[in-house]
Amino acid sequence: MFSDHIILKNKKINITIFLIFLTFAIRVPVILAYGDSSLDHEWKHLVGNLILHGQLVYENIDGYLLPNLWMPPLYAYYIYIFSFLGLENENFIFLILLSQALLAAVSVIVFYKISEIFFSKKISVYSSLIFSLFPLHIYSSSQISSINLQVPLILLFIYFFFMIEKSRKNISILIFSLLAGLNILLRVEFQAIFIFSITYLYIFFKIPIKKIFLIIFITLITVSPYLIRNYIIFEKITLAKTFGYNLWKGNHPHAMKNSLVEGSELFDENLKKKSAKIIGGFIILESIPRDINYRFEFNNFFLEQTKKNIKKEPINYLIFYFKKAASFILVDIKSSDPDYYNPLHYLPVLLFGITSLAGVALSNKKSRGFNFLILIFFSYVFIFSFVSILPRYKLIILPLQLLFTNVLFRLIGEKYFQSKNRYK
Repeated sequence: MFSDHIILKNKKINITIFLIFLTFAIRVPVILAYGDSSLDHEWKHLVGNLILHGQLVYENIDGYLLPNLWMPPLYAYYIYIFSFLGLENENFIFLILLSQALLAAVSVIVFYKISEIFFSKKISVYSSLIFSLFPLHIYSSSQISSINLQVPLILLFIYFFFMIEKSRKNISILIFSLLAGLNILLRVEFQAIFIFSITYLYIFFKIPIKKIFLIIFITLITVSPYLIRNYIIFEKITLAKTFGYNLWKGNHPHAMKNSLVEGSELFDENLKKKSAKIIGGFIILESIPRDINYRFEFNNFFLEQTKKNIKKEPINYLIFYFKKAASFILVDIKSSDPDYYNPLHYLPVLLFGITSLAGVALSNKKSRGFNFLILIFFSYVFIFSFVSILPRYKLIILPLQLLFTNVLFRLIGEKYFQSKNRYK
């Protein structure tokens, strides 16, 4: 019996090593061929200002360094850490991309461990291979994007959610809470996912209320340095002020009328009245004073514009909301990305979108653990359907879709072996 345990343990180690090696190795040539060569867009400004000024600044407006409230800080600091190695630009970027390949390997291993909670080792290995070799997952490692940090952090959060339910040890609670804080510092909408998760722990897994408050406390401690920084600067407790803009972009009249899931930033008359301009890749509203409250006023303006747009055509915007939800789960039929309709991208995205819905329908509804995965999946769909949905966001729900597809794999396997045994 002891020798069987050793053999089983060695098999697990071998599977882990294989998945790590495969995931990392397959990404290196993609990084060399297609990888970003410099920081662009928001990361260029955020990281550049951290290096030059030691401040997390998104915009330099007429020489005024406007403290960042545009992006949550975690990925910017992740990139910034690599600057301490003193590498030249290309080597600096290459090292970041290699680290993202390692993060992808971590994601695959954690995905495998989550899958093993519900499925056999065989199904878990196959689905982990699909996740490792999924074209969008491979390609993302070659791009400077926070999605590469978001995927492993979400999966680790889910894994330790189940570890709390299984062992209820304080170490699992500590790690789970730290991961919750890091996810919030990476994506603001994760606050909702966190609330849903701890509510689920309390109601369905009967985790004592004292431990729920402990989770909340540790999570607040994790995000508190950034909250304190913002309170000192802005005299407000906030993580970011982009909701109004993101809502406007995702519900722009042009986007709604043309079913553009990725949103639109076309200027209308109201924007022109605000002397809106695009300067250095930013939308600047020149009628708003360039002071510490600029980002708040900017956000409020776009939030009010969105409310006005939706009030004019509420039914059409509701229909558009469901179109975005369907596109997020399945495939976007009107993407502006020229590479989106490469068969290597849209065919697997569409296939596993369909199989995942079948898996949800066929899943055991008495499984509290699996129902939690379904809750998280539809929570993300619900949240992102309010705003614009970029192609890379698919990676947020892809691991869950593959887990749902495992249900289908298992049922097909069971029926195949039953029919095979019947004809023996």
